[in-house]
Amino acid sequence: MNAAHPQSDWLRLAIPIVILIAVMAFRMRRMSRERPLKIERLWIVPAIYIVVAAVAYWAHPPVGFAWLWCLIALAAGVALGWQRGRMMRISVDPETHEVSQRASPAAMLLILVLILVRTGAREMAPGMALDVMTLTDVLVAFALGLLATQRLEMWLRARKLLAAARGA
Repeated sequence: MNAAHPQSDWLRLAIPIVILIAVMAFRMRRMSRERPLKIERLWIVPAIYIVVAAVAYWAHPPVGFAWLWCLIALAAGVALGWQRGRMMRISVDPETHEVSQRASPAAMLLILVLILVRTGAREMAPGMALDVMTLTDVLVAFALGLLATQRLEMWLRARKLLAAARGA
């Protein structure tokens, strides 16, 4: 804490909290609506992020134990991505076979927990010796696992639901 300017410390904490609450309120309102799910387009975000990750790792490859941390982060991202994908509500209209999705409150809670963990880690980071490039590599691996696996789970489930609706 900055003893000379306690008000700036308070503002530094309050402003992100207010922004986070506003964003979460906006997302919760939008979350209650069903949106069309184009299962043939679920591959686009993971493909783009795979390219981004490949470029990032090619430009500055992790060194030493950073590879291990990246693999651990990738595994954690895969696990959380699968869970987040399972939390998405997917439905198929029995007559038109239109696939739609609606985010669940649990999926939003997961994102909120991740934001809180990140904020806590950022507050602890000044006292720790962290290499910024290693931290970036770890976060890239985590995001890759999360994004790709979430969409893979949603694609598998939507395809299964659509096949069942067409067969009925």
